[in-house]
Amino acid sequence: MVQNTRLSMRIGEIAESTTLKIDSKAKALKAEGRQVISFAAGEPNFTTPSHIVDAARAALDSPNNFRYSSATGLLEMREAIVRKTSRDSRLEVSPSQVVVTNGGKQAVYQAFQALLDPGDEVLMPSPYWTTYPEVIQLAGGVPVEVFAGTDQGFKVTVEQLESARTEATKVLLFVSPSNPTGAVYSHEEVKAIGEWALEHGLWVISDEIYQNLTYDGARAISIVEAVPELADRTILVNGVAKTYAMTGWRLGWMVGPTDVIKGAANLQSHLTSNVNNIAQRAAIAALDGPLEPIEAMRQAFERRRTVIVDALNRVNGFRCPLPQGAFYAYVDVTGALNRNIQGITARTSLELADLILSKAEVAAVPGEAFGPSGFLRFSYALDDQELIEGIQRVQDLLA
Repeated sequence: MVQNTRLSMRIGEIAESTTLKIDSKAKALKAEGRQVISFAAGEPNFTTPSHIVDAARAALDSPNNFRYSSATGLLEMREAIVRKTSRDSRLEVSPSQVVVTNGGKQAVYQAFQALLDPGDEVLMPSPYWTTYPEVIQLAGGVPVEVFAGTDQGFKVTVEQLESARTEATKVLLFVSPSNPTGAVYSHEEVKAIGEWALEHGLWVISDEIYQNLTYDGARAISIVEAVPELADRTILVNGVAKTYAMTGWRLGWMVGPTDVIKGAANLQSHLTSNVNNIAQRAAIAALDGPLEPIEAMRQAFERRRTVIVDALNRVNGFRCPLPQGAFYAYVDVTGALNRNIQGITARTSLELADLILSKAEVAAVPGEAFGPSGFLRFSYALDDQELIEGIQRVQDLLA
């Protein structure tokens, strides 16, 4: 328990985002003149497509965009989200079932705030995105880790979930494609998990932020598509950051049953009110605009994925499966631990990440940020030349 008389207990117990912390450290070292290559942040290196930027410029000509708008989002924005949800998640909803948020993180935060009471348990497949346990605990909930390792393709099974379920279990967190692993569940796997959740009366919060970034012909199946009966107990969270290279625009959303969305909207009306109207106008253009620039970025990620996984598997002590989605390679580094490397012995992936940053000037995120030790996450959402040089440095260090 954190003892800090200047902060409330719940705020004092929040851990800083590890991914942002490491990325900030890498940027600080760069500012000092160090030649650091960072694989830490989940941020596409592409510029936002021009038709989206043009829509934002055009929005500046309308004074209506300079004023408060609905806390739930512009009607046109929510209608665009309705169309995307129908197209990609195969779920028909109305604008009243949508709240536009300041990025996907706010949608995740509000989803848990809307559902959890103190002591409610959330089944949280692991490895997990570093923010999930923090927002669950902020809502008074209890995150329950369910770990799936490399041998399972980082995908949990119904049997594992059932073993972790208790009378206090209220919510299943479901993420496909996954951050940090890039794992994509098949239709059969999604259906089995969805039917199990339905059978036991659980709520599902499904993070679909990477649903359009899949490879090898794979498709991310929404849990409400696989099990339509779950729609009344599911909140979908999403955003434009990853697919459309719009991380800095800060626009996400949540979709769900009307009563739950109304509660989340009430919270947002006091928390932030409306999302920036210019960003909303740009996001409408993103969701309804041409697909060619989006597909070009996806293809670039797919190509980089092949390059980085091949290179990582040539690092002494690394084992990296080929991810089917997102833009992360999640590497089992247990074979590189407990070895003398330039006079230093790393016994955990956290220590190994520090060693690689200090000796090779390469930043990666240790597995401790996402669950058990023994892994490193490398984002391949960066320039091709940096990607190749960065992994070469790691190969040389651990040779």
